[in-house]
Amino acid sequence: MKAFEFFAARDSRHALALLAEHGASSQLLAGGTDLLVELKSASHAPKVVIDISRAEDLKGIVLTEQGLRIGALVTHAELMRCPIVQEMAPALVDAAHTIGAVQTRNRGTVGGNLVTCVPSMDSGPALVALDALVTIAGLDSHRQVPLIEFFAGPRKTILKPRELLFEIVIPGKNLGKPAEFLKFGLRKGQALALVNVAASLWVDWGEHVFVEPRIALGAVAPTVIRATRAEAYLEERAITPDAMAEAGRIAAGEAKPISDFRASADYRRELIAVLTRRALENACARAKAKREGGSG
Repeated sequence: MKAFEFFAARDSRHALALLAEHGASSQLLAGGTDLLVELKSASHAPKVVIDISRAEDLKGIVLTEQGLRIGALVTHAELMRCPIVQEMAPALVDAAHTIGAVQTRNRGTVGGNLVTCVPSMDSGPALVALDALVTIAGLDSHRQVPLIEFFAGPRKTILKPRELLFEIVIPGKNLGKPAEFLKFGLRKGQALALVNVAASLWVDWGEHVFVEPRIALGAVAPTVIRATRAEAYLEERAITPDAMAEAGRIAAGEAKPISDFRASADYRRELIAVLTRRALENACARAKAKREGGSG
């Protein structure tokens, strides 16, 4: 491990000031589940590490006028335990359950998972399917963009050198939206996804058609993607098994999976089609159960 300077930020503004002072030679430390590994092996280790784990303004899960605010430092375990998330966005809980081991979920943060920006991340598709937004903070300004636009490439986001991810927001109109997250790996626990899929939808029960369907895919392109052609196919279409199967086939055609030692591109395309269909079926089942329970 190469030597580096270490600073502990009091809050996000202090962290941003340290970033401004040290520039591209610095790196933020949140949960550390990715960075600590990199510090031991990476040839381009940072000269300065800024610990933001004590920044209280980057923590917490609260309902606001805009929607459900998830601080960037919220851990996967906190997300899983939160009653508000369990009730209003259970697909996020399902996704968090699949991330690493218990120790990783206790230390790893939602914001860190997004900023690391690996194509196989599990939190990304579940949030994208709910049209999540991210707030990016600089010393003198904040900007908010759709999460899907936050991802620029493998391990690359749109964050500028003197910016940090401040929070994730699920818009209020999507809280309670029926959604499902599914992941396929080579083993049941602590596995990177070969494919992961999240789907959300509303149902027009009078016409029995899909409304505002969203399909997000992970591990099948350089970044998490939305299957927009499959979404357009489903919009205001009658809810049938054939429609969901066709949406799966369309989604498979929108992805750009690779062949590697874990699976071929063709196998991944088959998984996309199957998991998309199942995610849609399960989201529809959640919508039906919600309606029959008198809450939707």
